[in-house]
Amino acid sequence: MKALRKLAYSTLGLAYALIVFGAIVRISGSGMGCGDHWPRCFGSWFPPLDQPTVVIEWTHRLLAAVTVAMVVLLVLVAFRNREQPGVSGRGGVLRAALLAALLIVLQALLGMVTVRQGNTAWATVAHLLNGALLLAALAATVLRAGGLGGAIAVGSAPSRTRTARGAAAAAAIALCTVLFGGLTAKIPGANSACEGFPLCRGSVLPALPAQHVQFTHRILAFLLFLHVLGLMIGFARRREAPAVLRLVRVAFALICLQLVIAAAMVEMHLPPAMRSLHEADGIAIWLALFALAWVARFSSASGSSEPVRATDAAPSPHVPTRTARGTAT
Repeated sequence: MKALRKLAYSTLGLAYALIVFGAIVRISGSGMGCGDHWPRCFGSWFPPLDQPTVVIEWTHRLLAAVTVAMVVLLVLVAFRNREQPGVSGRGGVLRAALLAALLIVLQALLGMVTVRQGNTAWATVAHLLNGALLLAALAATVLRAGGLGGAIAVGSAPSRTRTARGAAAAAAIALCTVLFGGLTAKIPGANSACEGFPLCRGSVLPALPAQHVQFTHRILAFLLFLHVLGLMIGFARRREAPAVLRLVRVAFALICLQLVIAAAMVEMHLPPAMRSLHEADGIAIWLALFALAWVARFSSASGSSEPVRATDAAPSPHVPTRTARGTAT
């Protein structure tokens, strides 16, 4: 299982790099760097790398091919070790790996559709959504292999506690925020429609449609900040399992960093480097909150509690006891 967990970690890291590099393709305007040809680039597997847009788009496709190979390898290794505990069956590593394989095939097809449609907003957002689900499937593979705090599930059954529901809501808000970010980047004028931060041109009620998209993205981001802050405080008070506390703290730190990046990005008039960093941190937030939602389902059986003191277990010296003759002592 240890070797399988390491392979799952490597595949997840590679897929994360792929999604982030996809954002760089969009931000740099390289989406049509290979023309409308797919999977080849201008009809060639190895085109002349004489234009920056060609280099970026071709590198993205090469990274996608390597990621596909890694996912296939992960499935094969999991299938080979299916007799090990926790690999096959419901809740096993193999099923999550198979789901990731299905999603990466769909991701490739959506990439083709995106290119053929000329990188329209709807195709790009669909591509981003499937990429986020692919990362979630690979994260589930790591969690089921015992990584990212997934060891908490050993010997435990999932449950829909208040902790689990709150974490799931955070993951859902994070996904919506990421998708609105992708939509903001694709709708003409939306990413630059709201100057200033946190308000939109000094107003809380923007008037233009492009501003509505941008401001909705911001509202979701602040809602996520407040929700995760509440979770972090509530989890600490309830003394949740260490894995849950660690994940919610990591997620909150990433969200705080994201707000700083967003403010700097707007004030610096959207430099490509800051936009790419904004996308990378947003995807990391989604991954952290997905892992939190998964782990939180098992926290009720693994949460920490105060140890019982020896004096609590002993009878009080002030309570009278009776001897065998029935007299009080």
